[in-house]
Amino acid sequence: MKVFYDKDADLSQVRGLRVAVLGYGSQGSAQSRNLRDSGCNVVIGLRPGSPSAERAQADGFQVLPTADAVAASDLVMMLVPDEKAPKIYQESVAPKLKPGAFLAFSHGFGVHFKYIQPPANINVFLVAPKSPGHLVRTEYERGAGVPCLLAIEQDPSGKTRAVGMAYASAIGGGRAGIIETTFREETETDLFGEQAVLCGGVSALIQAGYETLVEAGYAPEMAYFECLHEMKLIVDLFYKGGISNMRHEVSNTAQYGDLTRGPRLITPEVRATMKQVLNEIQSGAFAREWMGDHDSGGKKFRELAEKGDQHPIEAVGRKLRAMMPFLQNPAAKAAQPKAAAAPEPAGATRR
Repeated sequence: MKVFYDKDADLSQVRGLRVAVLGYGSQGSAQSRNLRDSGCNVVIGLRPGSPSAERAQADGFQVLPTADAVAASDLVMMLVPDEKAPKIYQESVAPKLKPGAFLAFSHGFGVHFKYIQPPANINVFLVAPKSPGHLVRTEYERGAGVPCLLAIEQDPSGKTRAVGMAYASAIGGGRAGIIETTFREETETDLFGEQAVLCGGVSALIQAGYETLVEAGYAPEMAYFECLHEMKLIVDLFYKGGISNMRHEVSNTAQYGDLTRGPRLITPEVRATMKQVLNEIQSGAFAREWMGDHDSGGKKFRELAEKGDQHPIEAVGRKLRAMMPFLQNPAAKAAQPKAAAAPEPAGATRR
């Protein structure tokens, strides 16, 4: 694995280009402001009537219809949802791309699975910050940054790596580290992490744990606290220092239970299912399923999302979170005593 820093980037490679950022959500807003603060010429491309236009204008950006922004720019960063990107590309990007332009992404889904196929004379790269947009911005503002991935897909100019490196540096990635990868590796590992661990795995585990306790006769409120609410404490320990850090910080009882019972839950059958999930990602089966559902109106997506929203843990959680205003109100959280602002599970944290 190669890691690069600001010293390895030449910001003139991107400062000399007009950059169109398509989309002004979490990443679009953060990357645009960081680019501008790094001396880049940035315009925002949005569809007519986009609710984000007013916010982008209030932040001081010129906002153009997507096709006009593409036509006026040398580098186009597409920060739009995966399921919408192919249509936006076909209708508003492909017809207006300048020959030899740079086309960039922060997730390789569309390009890797060939829903977006730029012509051979277009330079294509990926810069993917490994954090939500708000952290990309706040870390930049305090003089730091978040690690970024860099991948090159097409390089007819011979300059794509230099431009991609400069782009990553301009949004703060060079302060923390720019890691080289490929579109395939970024896309497939990202999807697997979401499905098997971060979103699918964790949410299904939480729901199953909650159901197990409630079915055994324990109070739903107790099940919520033990299986969902206290998850933040553990995740924060993971985030700050890895699994070993978590095990060092929790009680000996919790650590022994982790080491002896965790492997019983992640059985060979579970690992085989994980491999099946990965195979579906690698083969493109998941991409075809997801894009097919979106293209047909999203019926399956809506039904599954509604079913998840109706799980009993959601109703219990709403009631309990109403008792904890510090979760919703940062000012109220700051006013809380330290122990109340970061509650610890009974018996779980070493004293």
